[in-house]
Formats: sequence, C-alpha cells, structure tokens
Amino acid sequence: MRIAILDDIHNAYGSTAGVRRLRERAEVHIFNVPFGDPSALRGFDTLVTNRERTRLTRDLLERLPDVRLVVQTGNHVNHIDFAAIRDRGIVVLRASGGYSIGAAELTIGLAIALTRQIPYCDIAVKRGEWPAPSTPVLYGKTLGIVGLGNVGKHVARIATAFGMRVLAWGPRLTETIAAAAGTEFRPLDDVMRESDIVSVQAALKPESRGLIDARLIGLMKPSAYLINTARGPIVDEAALVAALREQRIAGAGLDVFDVEPLPQGHPLTGLSNVILTPHMGWPTDLAYERFAESVSEVLLGYLDGREVPRFA
Repeated sequence: MRIAILDDIHNAYGSTAGVRRLRERAEVHIFNVPFGDPSALRGFDTLVTNRERTRLTRDLLERLPDVRLVVQTGNHVNHIDFAAIRDRGIVVLRASGGYSIGAAELTIGLAIALTRQIPYCDIAVKRGEWPAPSTPVLYGKTLGIVGLGNVGKHVARIATAFGMRVLAWGPRLTETIAAAAGTEFRPLDDVMRESDIVSVQAALKPESRGLIDARLIGLMKPSAYLINTARGPIVDEAALVAALREQRIAGAGLDVFDVEPLPQGHPLTGLSNVILTPHMGWPTDLAYERFAESVSEVLLGYLDGREVPRFA
C-alpha cells in the first residue's frame, strides 16, 4: 500500500505515533503543501484527506486511476463527490478522531475575549493608550448551547467550572440527557431569550442550515453575545450582520463562515463588536495526534480484513 497524506499544512503528521505505525506496514508520503498537479499523486492507491482541505471532485478522481481507498479524517464529507466515488469503486473509510476539544476551548476563549474586551485593550495599549473598561465576568452568567453533542458537552463542563448556569437545546435532546451533562434543557426560543452567551455547537445538516435566523437572533438580549465555532451556514450571516450593525446584540465571536476564507471586504470585517478567527478550532496538537491514531487504526484494520468505519 502506498499512502498519500494530503494538505498537512502544519507539518504535524510526521512525528505522530499513528504514522510511525503505518510506516511499519506501508509506504507513507506526507504532502505539506498543496499537491498542485494531480500527477504528483500517481502511484498512490490510498489518499488520507485532512478534513475538508482537499476537494475530491470527479475531475480529480478521474485523473488518479490508481486510487482505490480514501481515508477521511473528521465526520464531514461535503467536499467529496460520492457519485464519482461509486463510479470508480473507491472505498471511503472514516477516521473521525473523536470530537474537537480545540473547538470547545476556543468557544470559551472567544467568550472571554468578547466579554473582557481583550482584543480592543491589546490594540489600545500597544498604541500607547490606557483604557479603563469595566467588563462582565462569566461567573454567574447564563450560557445557552445550541446542539449538545460531544463538543457542546465539553463546552458545558468548562462553563460549569467558571460558575455559569448552562442551558441547552438540541433537536433530539431530552431533559435526562441534558441533566446528565450538567445542563438544563430548554426550548430553543427560551435558550435564545435567557442566555447571556449563545454558543452554536450543532452539526451542519439540511435541517440545521439557517437555523439561527433573524427571528431567533431577535430574541436575544441586547447585552448578549453569539459564538459560532461549529459551521457558518447554521447562522443566517446576513441577519447576524444586521443585528451587530444595529447593536441589537452586544457582539459575536465567529470561527466559521458561509464562505471560507472570508472574502475581502466582507461586512463582518468592518464591525467593531465582533471577533473573527480563521476556522482555527480544530487544528491543534491533540487533534492531529487523534487523527493520525484514527487513520492508523482504520487502515491497519482494513489491511487485516477487520470491519472498520466507512462512509462508502
């Protein structure tokens, strides 16, 4: 087996235990920059894709006749043309790597940065100024989590340690599951109304696209903040921009957007009450270690004839 690990832009995979194990059984080549000409992948029968960095289109797959196996890290596959996959008889394995602790931690980081005005104060002090803002703490405030999956539950644990009250809503969430996670189940409208900080942690599905719309944003307190470290299209971006411009909510912390990278001149970039980060929730030391471990487990299991997770 010849394995190509694609788009390792952080040069993270080579030192992992998972890749060391793979190299005992297979030839592994790591592409630390975009491969450019598809001919660079000729001769590789297995591709390891990093989240959604590489779009596996029909055109690309038709130019790679040797590929028989794709290992997808993470759980999102919108970038893969599955009709082309099926036509080529390619198997797509799932190397989920577990949930993103990095995204959960970034959620709390954005909450602190927003409420304590950290970016503004940093810039002001570096300009020689000495602002004296009085800012709210997280202690005693209410956090509302939209989507109480594994990431949402980790956010809840951190928020509880800060002394926050935590509300939660999910399409299949029950009071029992919410209580086991240390949260209070509420209808979505109530989560939006009661929370000082609303954190979006839902998965992007057809039913969640545009879920946080103008009506729901309109239910938020004027002093409340919205944070999204999940997926951009879950929030109606135009409605959020309007609410921020009109200061109908206090601010927002966003790591994900409808279009990434964020286009030059996007309305969000001109707002002072928003903190923007470049989808940095998942790329962490721990995430790469977990992905490498998961890739190793599924590939070695596949080679040994064991049943392993797959998309197709």
